[in-house]
Amino acid sequence: MLQRLFYLLIVKPLVLVLLGIAVRGREHLPTSGPAIIVANHNSHLDTLALMSLFPQSLISCVHPVAASDYFLKNKFLAWFSQQLIGIIPIERHSVEKSGSVLAPLVQALNDNAILILFPEGTRGEPESLGKLKNGIAHLLSVCPDTPVIPVFFHGLGKCLPKGEFLLVPFFVDAFVGEALHWEGSRGVFMKKMNDAMSHLQHKCRL
Repeated sequence: MLQRLFYLLIVKPLVLVLLGIAVRGREHLPTSGPAIIVANHNSHLDTLALMSLFPQSLISCVHPVAASDYFLKNKFLAWFSQQLIGIIPIERHSVEKSGSVLAPLVQALNDNAILILFPEGTRGEPESLGKLKNGIAHLLSVCPDTPVIPVFFHGLGKCLPKGEFLLVPFFVDAFVGEALHWEGSRGVFMKKMNDAMSHLQHKCRL
C-alpha cells in the first residue's frame, strides 16, 4: 500500500507533470513478469522514470535492482528504498563472482517480478552510454526464458545529473526497444544488448 501511494502521489506527478516524458515503443513494455528492463543510467531519476512507465496495477511487481552499499547505508534510506521504491539490494562489485549474489534476483523472477537493471553499474555522463557489465548475462544463464527489454532515456541526465541535487525541469524522451532473448551464450547476448542500446541511443539523436 505504501509503495502504491508513493507511486501515485509522488512518482507520477514528478515524472509526468513536472518533467514530462514522451515514450516511443511503449508497446514493447512487459504487461506481466517475469521480465527485465535494462536502461542507461545518468541520473537519480532513472528509477522513478522507469517506474512511471508502468500502470498502477503492475507497480507492486516492479523491483529496481540497486547497490546495497549505497541504499542500505543508513536506516532511513534502507526503509525508503525497500518499502517505497521496492528495490532488491545486491552487492554490485560481487555480482559477477558469486551465484549466491544473484539468488534474490532469481527468486524474484521465479515469482514473476519485473526487474529494473542498469548494466553500466553506476551513473555516467548525461545522455551517454557507458560500458555494459555482463552480470545480466550471468542472471539469464540461470533464468533463460526471461525477456530483456532495453530502454534509453534522453534528458534525465540534464534534469538531475550525477553530483547535483537541484532538479531542473527538462523534457524527457524514453525509447523502448523490442525484447531480447537468451540464446545460450553470454558473449552473444552481451553483443545483442550492446547493439540494441546503441541503436536506441542513435534514434534519440535523429
